[in-house]
Amino acid sequence: MNTPIAIIGAGLGGLTLARVLHVHGIAATVYEAEPSADARAQGGLLDIHEYNGQLALKAAGLFDQFLGLIIEGADAKRICDKHGNVLLDWPSPDNGGRPEVERGELRRILLESLPANTIRWGHKLTTAAPLGGGRHGLTFANGATVTTDLLVGADGAWSRVRPLLSAVKPAYTGLSFVETFLHDAGHRHPASAEVIGDGTLMAVMPNQGILAHRHANGPLQTYVALNRPEDWFARLDLTNPGLAMARLAEEFEDWAPALKALITDADRDPVLRPIHALPIGYQWDRLPGVTLLGDAAHLMSPFAGEGANLALYDGALLAEAIIANPDNVETALTTYEAQLFPRSAKVAAETDSNLKLFFNETAPQGLIDLFTQYLPDN
Repeated sequence: MNTPIAIIGAGLGGLTLARVLHVHGIAATVYEAEPSADARAQGGLLDIHEYNGQLALKAAGLFDQFLGLIIEGADAKRICDKHGNVLLDWPSPDNGGRPEVERGELRRILLESLPANTIRWGHKLTTAAPLGGGRHGLTFANGATVTTDLLVGADGAWSRVRPLLSAVKPAYTGLSFVETFLHDAGHRHPASAEVIGDGTLMAVMPNQGILAHRHANGPLQTYVALNRPEDWFARLDLTNPGLAMARLAEEFEDWAPALKALITDADRDPVLRPIHALPIGYQWDRLPGVTLLGDAAHLMSPFAGEGANLALYDGALLAEAIIANPDNVETALTTYEAQLFPRSAKVAAETDSNLKLFFNETAPQGLIDLFTQYLPDN
């Protein structure tokens, strides 16, 4: 079977690509490893930026639906020290510049905007082989095989498509998150809910921190951050959550009880999220019939809040390049990548700088200085 456009991965970027193409009458097929749309939780809140993510949603014809997802006030920011003292309190700017939405809800409106059978669930790519002339043969773990005229790797950090273009792999940044949740926080964890405030909390010290935000329906989602080698986290052994979280809490022994409770009182098994990144300025030589978008193209740490926004924007711009060059795939890909590489390099450098600033020897002062420059009175 031949598929003219095969998109590997049903994340935000791949779905945006498929949606913008569909709006312009161009069919694409999305192949996703997971068995269904609700196979796993889709992460936390995303701030969607007016200069990239929101532009992509306008191109997809979904901007009005996006506006209905915005959680009012959730874009407030608070910086605390380890004792819970508030050092900077930035209320919601209420200007639409970076409103917060639930990732799962954003993905839902993208999924619902596509025709039936656009997405082939349970299709985990195992191999992609060049067939000549820009065509590729795809083999999936379920035994299915297809050929495609245009292959797009939208399959995340450990992309199976990326090796066609280069041997570069993401590297560990030295930082890992342990994700936790506290449910019904207003009643069961009022002190922790109070210290977080209405939006995002950033409590940081050199080499460690607690980053948390409040969901619209009450849960507190926390990322416990530590600069440690990967084998340190392997020894933590999250398969025994009680012991693991007790050991993790020891690293925050002198922190305020309301902050430590975000670690010790978790209602859901913790999830380890090591932070990896591709090299700043990563790019590849043009290979006929294949390209990348989102984390597959420019994996970076989350400290500029741009990962999801870039994925959305990549998807929209790639679609627009294809639409503008319907009879010349190579011209479309060359045009897209000429914009992609400098755009992602600039953001990758920013997020790398911010990662270091969050947890360097001046923390939390460097973080305060960073946010202060964006306050309305400055």
